[in-house]
This record gives sequence, structure tokens and C-alpha cells, in this order.
Amino acid sequence: MALRGAWVAYQAAGERFLDAPGAGGPEYFARMEPVFLRRARGAERVLQINQDAMAQRDAVSQVAVRSTRQLLSGVAVGALVLGLLGSAWFTRRLWRPLESLILAAHRIGEGDLDMRAAVVGDDEVSALAVEFNRMAENLSVYRKSAAGQMLQAQRASQAAIDSIPYPVLVLSAQRGLLAVNEAGRSLLAVEMGGAGGDPLARVGDEVRRAVETVRDHVLGGRGPYVPRGFEEAVRMPATPQDRWLLPRAKAVFGDDGGVVGVTVVLQDVTRLRRFDELKNDLVATVAHEFRTPLTSLHMAIHLCLEERAGPVTEKQLDLLHAARQDCERLQGITDDILDLARLQAGKTGTERQPEDPRLIAREAVDAHRGLAHEAGIELACEIAEPLPDVACDREAIQRVLTNLVTNALRHTARGGSVRVVARPQPGAVRFEVADSGEGIAPEHQERIFERFYRVPGGQRSGAGLGLAIAREVVQRHGGAIGVESTVGSGSTFWFMLPEAAAR
Repeated sequence: MALRGAWVAYQAAGERFLDAPGAGGPEYFARMEPVFLRRARGAERVLQINQDAMAQRDAVSQVAVRSTRQLLSGVAVGALVLGLLGSAWFTRRLWRPLESLILAAHRIGEGDLDMRAAVVGDDEVSALAVEFNRMAENLSVYRKSAAGQMLQAQRASQAAIDSIPYPVLVLSAQRGLLAVNEAGRSLLAVEMGGAGGDPLARVGDEVRRAVETVRDHVLGGRGPYVPRGFEEAVRMPATPQDRWLLPRAKAVFGDDGGVVGVTVVLQDVTRLRRFDELKNDLVATVAHEFRTPLTSLHMAIHLCLEERAGPVTEKQLDLLHAARQDCERLQGITDDILDLARLQAGKTGTERQPEDPRLIAREAVDAHRGLAHEAGIELACEIAEPLPDVACDREAIQRVLTNLVTNALRHTARGGSVRVVARPQPGAVRFEVADSGEGIAPEHQERIFERFYRVPGGQRSGAGLGLAIAREVVQRHGGAIGVESTVGSGSTFWFMLPEAAAR
């Protein structure tokens, strides 16, 4: 109010000063200066009052700000504490049903399909538990169904082949791998799928060829493959010593009775093969040591028969003739044992040359015509033209054919017949010796080529080594040998030799 009054007085003084005639500088300072100064002091007073009010308000504002900041800090700390407590409570509330679900899943994974998750409520976790229990119920029903039983049977069969200590491979008809046991994975490095889709990609060449051979044998419709002896074992390089695996195979049949796969078992015969080699070495050693005194005994009997040691009576002469025949028989057996030992040891070289199969067959027939005539047996030779040359050791094959013809004449009654046949086959020549004798029972046909094996009830001539030697010779030529026989209708022994390469 004072400032307004000073301002009004200043305006009035100014108007009077301007209206007064002859107003000048001295009059201005005399009249106007006091009024102006009073107005200025009023303005300064107002300014001072405003500044004091502003300072007071600033102090109040600072106090309000500090109070607000403290309040906000307290609210934030409280909210954080409440958030942590709420989070811990919510986590604990959520973890309990999840822990129940984890425990139930673990038990079901171990095969306990009767386990259920015990969770109550109506939240998302409870809904998940309900679906989980429904899944477990469906799994339990599935296990009890036919598909579940099939799955269990598959697992049982896998466990069964895993328990076999030898490699077992189940191959499909399309040459894929259906199953392999633990021994197959560890010894042969065979895995499902294999490198590039080939399950045998990492198998050694010799073992691979053996597996493919028995697989093709079964898939070709020739029945199960059963090895004939340890000589079919294949070597697998291994540490610290090589292993010998003997392959055998059997067909896997589908629902329609067709062959859908092959089960191949590679039996580890390393120890058995060593025992067999020791036995062969022992027999060969005994035969070799037996040969010298047998030769001396044979010579002594021969000298006695010639009466070099003095005259002998007729009865003594008969005994000496019988003794000489037995010595000759023992000499033949000893020679056969040594020959077989040399063949199996690979010490007998096989000089393969192109030979005419017609000459081989005819020479075998001509060499036995006299024996056949004395026995009253018809001996004939049948050659199918044209015949290619065969790659063979002529002397060795001639011995095989001679052995077969001798056996045929021995087991054929008077009035019977023996035929020696040579006919072409794809890439080979097949020799046959067919007789009209008593025949061989099926249970003996597989074993007749074993060493020292003789058909029970048959003639006791020889030691049962002739056919074993024949098989060894033919196989070393890359051929095959076998027999076809019916009891009472005679037998046909056959072997095939590969055709000689064109020159």
C-alpha cells in the first residue's frame, strides 16, 4: 500500500512539474527527487519482502523434498521386502507340485507306470498334473496291449542277443542292419546305419566277405548256413592276438512265410581252433614217427615171405600174408594222415594249370576198369560236350576222382553200376561219381566229409580220411564238393572246379 501511495504521489508531482511554466533542472531535483526516492525506497522494500518470502518458501520446499524422498525410500524398501516375501511364497507354492511331477516322471521313466502325480488345485500346474496322470494311464494301457507286448518282446530279444558273447548281426533282405548285439558293436565296430548307410563299412575285408557269403546263401533260398568245420573260420585282426570267427546263418521269416532277413552269428573259435591245430599236429607227429617202424615191419614181413630168414610153413605163410596186408593198410592210413596234415598246414603246393576235364575223367575210369570187371560192376564214363578246361593240379584232382570211384565200387553190389560224369556249369565243370549202392542216410551226409568219420554199420576199410582229403583238395582249388544220396537208391558224389581263364 505504501508503494502504491508513493507511486501515486510521484505521478501527481510529475504532472504538476510538467504543467508548471519554466520548469527546469533545479526545480526537478527540488520537487521530484524526494518523491522519486520515496517511491524507490518503497520498491526496494517490496523487493526485500519478496526475496524474504522466496527464501522462506525455498526452505519449506527443501524440507518437503527431504520428507518426500525419505517417504519414497521407505515405500521402495517395503515394496522390495514384500516382493521378495511374495516371490519366495509363490516359488515354494509352485515348486511343491512341480517336485511331485518330477518324482512321478522319474518313477515312470524307470518303468513304474502305476505312479501318479499327487497335485491338487485348479491352477495351470494342477492342469498339467492331470494331463500327466492321463498320459501315464495311457502308457500303462499301451504296455498291456499287443503293441506294448511286441515292444517288450523286441527289448527281450535285444537283451537276449546282447547276452551272447559272440557277434550277432540281423540283416534285412535289402542288406540293411536290423539289429546288432553288444559283442558285434565292440568287436566289429558295427553300428545301426553305418557309414554311408553300409552297416559293414568298418568290418575287416575277410570277415565282411564271410558275412556277405552266408547272407547271400540264406537269401538265395538255400536254407540255413552251417559251417562244415574250423577250416571255414575267418581271421579277424585284434589286439593282443588275432581272433578266428566261424560264421553261421539262419533265415528270419515274415508273416507271409517269406524270408525278410538273416541272422548271422560269428562264433569265436579261437581257442577251439588252436586245440584242433594241436590235435592235428599231434596226429601228424604220431603218424610220422609211426611210419619208420611200420616200414621196417613191412620189410621184415616181406623178407619172411620170401623165406630169406628160413623156410616157413603153409600156416605161417597165411599169417604173414595177412600181416603184410595189414601193414599195407596201416601204411596207407599213415600216408593219408600225413597228406591231410600237409594240406591243412598249406605245405602242399597247388600247381594250377589249365587241364582237359575229359582226360581226367577217362583216366579215372580206365584205371578202375579191371577192379570193376572183377567185382562184376558196370563202370561207364559220360562226357557232356563241349567242356572248358579247368584250372587245377591234375595229380591232386586225379587222386580225388580216384578216391570217389574206389569208394563207389566198394559200396556197390555185384551187378550194379558206377558212372563217372563230367558236365559244364556256369563258370565251372561239375564231376560226378554215381553208384547204385546202398545209399547214405541224411543224418550222415553232412558229416561224411569229416576226418575219421565212417558211417555206422558200413564197411570198415580205411580210416575215414579219403573224403576229408578230397574236400580239402577241392576247396583249395576254389571249388565245392558234396553228396546227394537216398537210402537204397545209391549215392552221387560231386565236386566242381572253376573254369580256367581264357588264354
